[in-house]
Amino acid sequence: MFLQDYELSEEEKVLLQKVLDGDVALRKIEEFADSVTSVKIRRLAIQEFAKLEFEHIQNFSIDVEAASKKNIENMIGAVQIPLGVAGLLKVNGEYANSEYYIPLATTEGALVASVNRGCSVITKSGGANVRVFEDEMTRAPVFKFESVIRAKEFYEWVKCPEIFEKMKATAEKTTRFGKLLSVKPFIVGTYVHLRFSYDTKDAMGMNMVTIATDAVMHLIEDEFGAHSITISGNMCTDKKPASISTILGRGKTVVAEVTIPKEIVKETLKCTPESMFEVNYSKNLLGSARAGALGFNAHAANIIAAIYLACGQDAAHVVEGSTAITSMELTKYDEIHCSVTLPALPVGTVGGGTGLGTQRDCLNILDVAGAGDVPGVNSKKFAEIVASAVLAGEINLIGAQAAGHLARAHAQLGRGKF
Repeated sequence: MFLQDYELSEEEKVLLQKVLDGDVALRKIEEFADSVTSVKIRRLAIQEFAKLEFEHIQNFSIDVEAASKKNIENMIGAVQIPLGVAGLLKVNGEYANSEYYIPLATTEGALVASVNRGCSVITKSGGANVRVFEDEMTRAPVFKFESVIRAKEFYEWVKCPEIFEKMKATAEKTTRFGKLLSVKPFIVGTYVHLRFSYDTKDAMGMNMVTIATDAVMHLIEDEFGAHSITISGNMCTDKKPASISTILGRGKTVVAEVTIPKEIVKETLKCTPESMFEVNYSKNLLGSARAGALGFNAHAANIIAAIYLACGQDAAHVVEGSTAITSMELTKYDEIHCSVTLPALPVGTVGGGTGLGTQRDCLNILDVAGAGDVPGVNSKKFAEIVASAVLAGEINLIGAQAAGHLARAHAQLGRGKF
């Protein structure tokens, strides 16, 4: 299109031409226009560069000014993901104790139906019992020393209770709600990694713990003379599957369980408790072990990703949630006891993408939007709901495979072939 074909003011046309000529960088458009105009100019510039005309990405309800300040750079529009709900899902938690519709944003046909049937099974069986066992977000800087002798001195210094109290006081000056829980040293040659763990209340907390840890690093430099290589030395471990997170936990460590009567297994899942046990054992346990997987589950990441996208979570943290362990055991009453253990589930109900309008709507469906009356309550409630939804997804998929229905379900719902 030609510039005169766009509905722009003369000032906007001049600015667009400067962008096209390379006189104004995409990232600097906001220096010459407000947020809404900047998004439009940037989008039109990309449109001209790609020699096409956008039909959809300019249509959205997101608050551009708010999103541009804290959620996105070089914004040109928004993508849309279909949003469905599964449920009702009965949750018997310490913080979530009700029935919930679960918002799921996905492009995978059959996923919502899968979770929905799992929710039905759990609710018919009395609900999912769920508890949060650990709640801490981590950041792990790394320090290098000239010798093992000096590294050992630092290693022991860090473990002194009075030093921890100084670190704690320094860290907590940077945040209203965050609390430093522990600092664990790990040695590799002459490098010492310090794994800082924080209670971040209702925030997922990565920004909070990074700022707090940075302040402590200055304290360490002043008190011990140690200089850090980087504030994140991968012992955190952020946005990567890691054994340390499955062992020590990161974010919330949550376990959800339900015992399903034999009759409900047969009527709803069209299989038997024995066949579900066999599929889970051979697939989630033996198969995962043989593959060298860190996650021993059927598709926990599927449910976590769909909820994260719907509810404004950091989507990259799905990789940590994927390390879930699904267990199924037969009881003496011919029932099947099912549980999922999520060692590392980073979630928050404030900050990040939780303030975006559509994502906040989804958090409101679960009654967890914003901070809780008691700090930390809403994020724990949210974690309990997520774990229960993961349990629903695991139960249904194992049931579908035990009944031999998986391919048929994907043909019908994933490809639209009935």
